[in-house]
Amino acid sequence: MWDQITEWAVAYAGQVVGAIVTLVVGYLLARVARRLVKGALRRTKTPVELQTFVARLAYVAILVFAVIATLARFGIETTSLVAVLGAVAFAIGFALQGSLSNFAAGVLLLILRPFGVGDYIEVAGVSGTVKDIQLFTTIVSTLDNIKVLVPNSKICGETVRNLTGYETRVVDVPVGIAYSASIEKASAVAAAVASSDPRVHKEPAPQVLVGGLDESRVNLIVRMWASPADYWDVLFGTTRRIKEAFDEQGIEIPLPQRVVHMVQE
Repeated sequence: MWDQITEWAVAYAGQVVGAIVTLVVGYLLARVARRLVKGALRRTKTPVELQTFVARLAYVAILVFAVIATLARFGIETTSLVAVLGAVAFAIGFALQGSLSNFAAGVLLLILRPFGVGDYIEVAGVSGTVKDIQLFTTIVSTLDNIKVLVPNSKICGETVRNLTGYETRVVDVPVGIAYSASIEKASAVAAAVASSDPRVHKEPAPQVLVGGLDESRVNLIVRMWASPADYWDVLFGTTRRIKEAFDEQGIEIPLPQRVVHMVQE
């Protein structure tokens, strides 16, 4: 038995050493490739999630190639093995096609960056602040602090409204006044209230527009420009201060009403 072991060791020693060297070299190359790929992507300011994924993909690909090369040194037919691996990969991809579509959409979102973390968006029936962009889902926090996970394929397949995409945002405050009230006076009071808020931009200056004539009131629109981060505070604060200013100036904000004329025969 010892003679047989010795004979086998002498016959296959070169192949065993070569296989070990191939595996070690492949492992070292995989680690170096992972480091180089991650460094190159970091210099191009690629998102961290995508850096990690691409670096791991390069690492695994080189390891698989090293294992296949090692098996080939022992005379194992690798063509069939590669075909089997390809079939398995195809089957897995077909079964996970929904997840893969989310993954592909996540890669596009991380590369194209139509919005970023902290932006307020409206997409797929969800409105809220983006908390995280992952490879499969985007995490959105709504105004009532609900965590919503939106599939990335949904985002790429629908229209996205990025409400914080620009440095300024229009804030419209609707106000109704009675037909008997002076539009000029109400406009002056509303404009003064809007201009007194330091969060409202001076350029362009606030405007008061006549938005329409309702059944029981004249609809005014107080239009201001502010930073996206101040939108809600300006909207709610201006609405309250205009109501208080109208009360002080005796400007009526009418309730819905209808005049009925009784005709007697």
